Amino acid sequence: MANQSTYRTFDYCDPGMIDYNQAWDLQKEIFDLRHRNEINDTLFLLEHPHTYTLGKVAEKENLISTNEQLKELGISVYEIDRGGDITYHGPGQIVGYPIINLSDWKEDTHEYLRALEEVIIKTCSDYGLNTNRNPKYTGVWLGERKIAAIGIKVSRWITMHGFAFNVNTDLAYFDGIIPCGIKDKDVTSLQRELGTEINLSEVKGKLVKNFQNVFGYTKFIKKEKSCYIKELEKISS
Repeated sequence: MANQSTYRTFDYCDPGMIDYNQAWDLQKEIFDLRHRNEINDTLFLLEHPHTYTLGKVAEKENLISTNEQLKELGISVYEIDRGGDITYHGPGQIVGYPIINLSDWKEDTHEYLRALEEVIIKTCSDYGLNTNRNPKYTGVWLGERKIAAIGIKVSRWITMHGFAFNVNTDLAYFDGIIPCGIKDKDVTSLQRELGTEINLSEVKGKLVKNFQNVFGYTKFIKKEKSCYIKELEKISS
């Protein structure tokens, strides 16, 4: 574990709305750069078009939608290399991808998961919501209602994937799956709980600040999307 008193910084970027597959490829590019120690730890906060993703242990029957329904609703489906079961990504949901070297923090994946939960818990608290952990399930909850899902991959102590935080999410899209394979729980969002649409940029700002505090960074550097044009061009070519 790194000395917690050392100076640590991370880069933050908001690419906006980005195709899931393109973002996945971008993560891989940034992962390689971080592994070679060519860049700082990096946090992406972004949105995806309508997408279902199935983690490594996902049960295929938890995807309820038929191919016809998926096509009609314009929902993409990806089988990916994170932990966890099936979840939904879409407009109004903030997806966080921290690509950080845990050797500079704590080489402990369970502590990392709890820390990601803490970032969401603190952000919900900023809006007056008393969220909690569920001892059986990863994620962040308001009672029996899940407001944020978490699924990660850690390789050589560098992280990929992350969390999906329902802010202004259209929760009807969760009807096409059994979210995270949990049949007896509901999903919720900041908008549903507060009764009003929430400014996404404001929420992202709170997430960044809470991420900085929970993980003990000295500061962060905001990067424009253009900083990753080379990586995006590699992916598109």
